[in-house]
Amino acid sequence: MSKTKSAFFCQQCGYESAKWLGKCPSCNQWNTFVEEVITKGNNKIEKDDWKEFNGVSKLKTISINEVSSAEEKRIVTSDSELNRVLGGGIVAGSIVLVAGEPGIGKSTLFLQVGLKLNDVVTLYISGEESEQQIKMRADRIGFANDQFYLLTETDTQTIFKEIKKLKPQLVIVDSIQTLQSPYVESSPGSISQIRETAAELQRFAKETNTPVFLIGHITKDGNIAGPKILEHMVDTVLQFEGDRHYAYRILRTLKNRFGSTSELGIYEMNTDGMRSVTNPSEILITQKEDQLSGIAIAATVEGIRPLLIETQALVTQSVYGTPQRTVSGFDLRRLQLLLAVLEKRGGFHFGVKDVFINIAGGIKVEDPSIDLAIVCALLSSYEDVPLPQHICFAGEVGLSGEIRAVNRIEQRIAEAEKLGFEKIIVSKYNAKLLAKLKLNIQVVALGKVEEVYQYLF
Repeated sequence: MSKTKSAFFCQQCGYESAKWLGKCPSCNQWNTFVEEVITKGNNKIEKDDWKEFNGVSKLKTISINEVSSAEEKRIVTSDSELNRVLGGGIVAGSIVLVAGEPGIGKSTLFLQVGLKLNDVVTLYISGEESEQQIKMRADRIGFANDQFYLLTETDTQTIFKEIKKLKPQLVIVDSIQTLQSPYVESSPGSISQIRETAAELQRFAKETNTPVFLIGHITKDGNIAGPKILEHMVDTVLQFEGDRHYAYRILRTLKNRFGSTSELGIYEMNTDGMRSVTNPSEILITQKEDQLSGIAIAATVEGIRPLLIETQALVTQSVYGTPQRTVSGFDLRRLQLLLAVLEKRGGFHFGVKDVFINIAGGIKVEDPSIDLAIVCALLSSYEDVPLPQHICFAGEVGLSGEIRAVNRIEQRIAEAEKLGFEKIIVSKYNAKLLAKLKLNIQVVALGKVEEVYQYLF
């Protein structure tokens, strides 16, 4: 009788150990090791023979000069936001991991994408829902497609038999945590099962040149569930995020071998599925009749797309001994840095004030060019004086209080001009680039935070 082999895996990072450990040497988490059975007896993983699938038997070794350097073929979907985030469409043979919170709309989005691809044979594999549940959602979305096929199965060998029969051009797996390989005995969702099933799907994608989407879960910390190697194995990692109290969802690229990693797709969740938001600036700026203090508009850029977003600040007298610093959609440490700059360079006493910052629309911003808008919103709330409505800001604030130049300033100014803004405050170090441009918007170039304060107040 052959022995059953087992090992201990860290449930946080996937580190493998021959014996149980209290603390993981890889991620330093305590009590995360769980024993998993790896192989049953003599079962060897038979390599799937995909030669008949595309009819081409390839030699393994090839000279680099013989490889054709043509641009990779892409399936262009009807979803402009997904195309942008993927770098121009779905690349043949790519494997894409999409992760997000439960109920955020991952299944809805990719069911919608598959149903809209009329000329592509799509196989949607679901291990979480029955055919009736998927059909109910498809009816709600309101699209029908003869080339869209469903398979509710979790066993990978059965799935590959069906794939050989159907020969799909796109495979969507919902979700990778529900799949189970017969060669690994542990339960679905365990580290070794996720690693094995992802490896089998990756081999299929590369050998047949078929794109595969893997929908994944996240842990309570917000990280993608499963071993870290899962993110290394795939070509593209997308994070689907958003506040469930808002209608807007953001599709963000964390890794992309075929495009930029700074792209952003914005969707609106409504009764008939996900709607692509083509002009998010109008949504992220709320239309107000009254002028209110503590509000400033920032001109940011996400990837190749300029966005105008509303930053809100509230500065109040601190009741308790330790002042509060609360942020939503902005980095807390960055706020503390900006408050220290205002305290030191401008003489404003924020040390005795509670400060609250919010980025309207529930989105998270990492672009440093938002600094100037945050500073102006803080000063507006501090003085309780509203800023002029038709003014926006683009600049990074340095530790010495100087306003630093930001990249792609022309695109930011063009977006502000398009939305009807009359003035934009930028760094004087950007002014040289703008001297040659003919603009219908007044560009105010300033060098220090004190100058901005004198100009506005």
